[in-house]
Amino acid sequence: MSFEKLNLHPAIVKAVLAAGYTSPTSIQEQAIPELIDGHDVMASAQTGTGKTAAFMLPALHRLATPAKIHGRGPRILVLTPTRELALQVSGAASKYGKFLPRVNVVSILGGMPYPLQNKLLSQIVDVLVATPGRLIDHIERGRIDFSRLEMLVLDEADRMLDMGFIQDVERIASSTPTNRQTLLFSATLDTTIEKIAARLLKTPKRIQIASQHAKLDHIEQRMHYVDDLTHKNRLLDHLLRDTTIKQAIIFTATKRDADSLADNLSAQGHKAAAMHGDMTQRERTRTLTGLRQGRLKILVATDVAARGIDIADITHVINFDLPKFAEDYVHRIGRTGRAGASGTAVSFASSKDGIHLKRIERFTGNHFEFQSIPGMEPRTKPRFSRSDNRSAKRPSSAAHKTRRSWSDNPNTRTSPQGHRGDKGIEFGQPFGRETRKRPLRDSKFNHQDSFARAK
Repeated sequence: MSFEKLNLHPAIVKAVLAAGYTSPTSIQEQAIPELIDGHDVMASAQTGTGKTAAFMLPALHRLATPAKIHGRGPRILVLTPTRELALQVSGAASKYGKFLPRVNVVSILGGMPYPLQNKLLSQIVDVLVATPGRLIDHIERGRIDFSRLEMLVLDEADRMLDMGFIQDVERIASSTPTNRQTLLFSATLDTTIEKIAARLLKTPKRIQIASQHAKLDHIEQRMHYVDDLTHKNRLLDHLLRDTTIKQAIIFTATKRDADSLADNLSAQGHKAAAMHGDMTQRERTRTLTGLRQGRLKILVATDVAARGIDIADITHVINFDLPKFAEDYVHRIGRTGRAGASGTAVSFASSKDGIHLKRIERFTGNHFEFQSIPGMEPRTKPRFSRSDNRSAKRPSSAAHKTRRSWSDNPNTRTSPQGHRGDKGIEFGQPFGRETRKRPLRDSKFNHQDSFARAK
């Protein structure tokens, strides 16, 4: 199917073709006709499948028709969980609407100065892209008029749920007209998301494109077991010497780790920089611009960058720390292999990551086998079970207790045949010395001289 057959405005089709796209993706092919017809839609598709265009193209199609209500407020409102994603959506709106007559796109984000945002909101706004917290600030100050709003888009709704924004989203939705068209896009459509959709959407059309693991086939995934931080740093240094890396994103668990690791890599001669939530919007924009222009080769980031970065030259993603949520693993590695290209994702796991690894395997449907680099093998074996066969595990504590026996003599203890102290059992080496009768430890209450003194 071609974009011309989706009944989009000719000016929008012209902009899409000028951007280099010839045919719609699956999510675009299914969502755009429903949205043009005016239906509410809840859609699930993985990162890199063209979700932004799936809702922005029909939104711009609406703008090609003059507004029925005069005013300065936005006709399209898009809520995103992160600033980076908001900027990406704003850029897409400007790119796809450049041939339409005067489409004003405004971004309202945390980290931007209020005077600048007040000036932008004082003009006529067609598309408003915002993060929930900052938008509520402007709503409370009476700076936004939603009287002519026609479409509300919740982008990455699952991420907004994880970040605790859903109450803010519902509060914003209550400030908008009830006859609006509402769109909900999410990586997953679990029970919680469906409950939110039931409150905000009216008889929505449900679109679900692909499973999690089906969209990861073009990304090579590797898993390395690490002993400690020193071992992890050695492996990272080896990986970054790979000449096939054009650009890479390294994910860390904390902001402090991102800064520290970026500084260390810069000291080693790598073109690296950090990005996390404590940076100002100007610093984050400057860092992303350096990455897009090729001045930076390595970006060290927290999960704030997992969604909203769309750079074609990211060939490798390295999980220096495994994410706590399995969904974040998918979005992290989805930064590579964009638009059908191949990519490589390398993850480090220590003995503390057993539960996180199990969640990722269950969520993606993949079973990871640990790989090793010659000369950098871990000194120890994984300390968590990699098998679902519970019968192969150590007997439970309850079963273990049933095999204990205590001597009739309260001053002695014995270990029965088949317990850990026996050399012939399946546990291998003896737990301790061969069992023998031992008297209780001497004390002032059982020593003869003590009794004599007490008497």
